[in-house]
Amino acid sequence: MSAPTPPLIEAVGLTKHFPVRTGIFNRSASVVRAVDGIDIAIPPGETLGLVGESGCGKTTTGRMLVKLIDPTAGRILFEGKRIEGLDAATMRPVRRHMQIIFQDPYGSLNPRMSVQDTIAEPLEILKIGDARSRREQVRELLEVVGLAPYHAERFPHEFSGGQRQRIGIARALAVRPKLVVCDEPVSALDVSIQAQVINLLKDLQKDFGLTYLFISHDLGVVRHISDRVMVMYLGKVVEVARKRDLYADPQHPYTQALLSAIPLPDPKRRSRRKVIPGDIPSPANPPSGCRFHTRCPHVMHVCREVEPHLMQGAPHHWAACHLVHPPSTPRPAPASV
Repeated sequence: MSAPTPPLIEAVGLTKHFPVRTGIFNRSASVVRAVDGIDIAIPPGETLGLVGESGCGKTTTGRMLVKLIDPTAGRILFEGKRIEGLDAATMRPVRRHMQIIFQDPYGSLNPRMSVQDTIAEPLEILKIGDARSRREQVRELLEVVGLAPYHAERFPHEFSGGQRQRIGIARALAVRPKLVVCDEPVSALDVSIQAQVINLLKDLQKDFGLTYLFISHDLGVVRHISDRVMVMYLGKVVEVARKRDLYADPQHPYTQALLSAIPLPDPKRRSRRKVIPGDIPSPANPPSGCRFHTRCPHVMHVCREVEPHLMQGAPHHWAACHLVHPPSTPRPAPASV
């Protein structure tokens, strides 16, 4: 039996607290617990879907993994080497191997830079090739993402939303990364364009051997592209499983509610939607015990007092819920292993 493949990117106890400052002296009055001690491991070539409501910490998690923001606590390992404490100069060679595709295809592009300059910029920063080879590479990348070489001379405002997102993808691929964080890459696009971009990402993964962290609130899109799915709620991971297991048998009540909201393609079938009551609590003052207990239809007394941990039920399926795993159940290995 072969040993499991070591993860390309791994985070242990990943935490990010943003201080809330008030008063004329700008003192820290409290903290927003955006991400509160989660574990992630993504093997090479896999797509991990990260889902949850707005404000649950998805984007913060993705940006910490590529060190666009520094974590408050926890370890981040890329190819087995810790990177969370590296300064900008030491991080630069590593950054070549990890890129991000942003949610807003227009806001992430400089309107004063041509497509040629936008895609070639990371090559220039990392001193890859000369001016002529960079021009050739930009044109090759444009063809890879379904655009024409002559588009290199145009500016972002001359493109549609789907075309701008393809430019963002080409920029991310320019330095031949190993890991790409896709932060809601299709949420601002029309449905027909969403399918084109998702299929493009899948094709590029096969051609370039990419590893994806795919962040989205749309579980229909996540189902199409992901190998595993991780569900976050208020800074915590509440469930993680292989795609087919999570969609066939969701364990956590929050995951069940999210899946029930997916529209059915057959108009003759009526979905039984599970509505989550109330609003998501403030991450500056999260509830005690299980963070979902204020909205959970199955809340028990223990849920209000004891925080559940991720525990394995079925193979490759973990959930953090007292309903599934009573507190007396021994805690196994963490879900990131």
